[in-house]
Amino acid sequence: MAKLSDKEQVNEYITKLGSPLKESIEYLRQFILQVDPEIGEQIKWNNPSFYYSGEMKAFDPKEYKRDMIVFNLHKGKIMLVFPSGAKVNDTSGLLDGKFTDERKIVVFTDLEDIKAKEKDLQQVIKTWLRLLRTSQ
Repeated sequence: MAKLSDKEQVNEYITKLGSPLKESIEYLRQFILQVDPEIGEQIKWNNPSFYYSGEMKAFDPKEYKRDMIVFNLHKGKIMLVFPSGAKVNDTSGLLDGKFTDERKIVVFTDLEDIKAKEKDLQQVIKTWLRLLRTSQ
């Protein structure tokens, strides 16, 4: 049997979820992917995650420069982890957390919450991509 593509692996992961937030998770997934054509998806750290798929200068893989967002499904909430979110100047207050490793998080409780925050989320993602592209 052929190995599943990254997209197929994410599809399978979401299909198998027993979470009541499944519809919200799929909505959020599609929302993130539509922000920019250079956003790819994969299963990483046992969760759906999103990365920059464009050209980049060589870098140490342990710096995780491509990694943008990782889903963390925990106790009836959807948490998006931005591994290097501290680099983004988020004036909306959407990004939260004071972690020593530059992580920031956004927590969603349901589809209504996602829709209420999607404009700010889109801006954070676009800002992150702009920073990444100009640092090349």
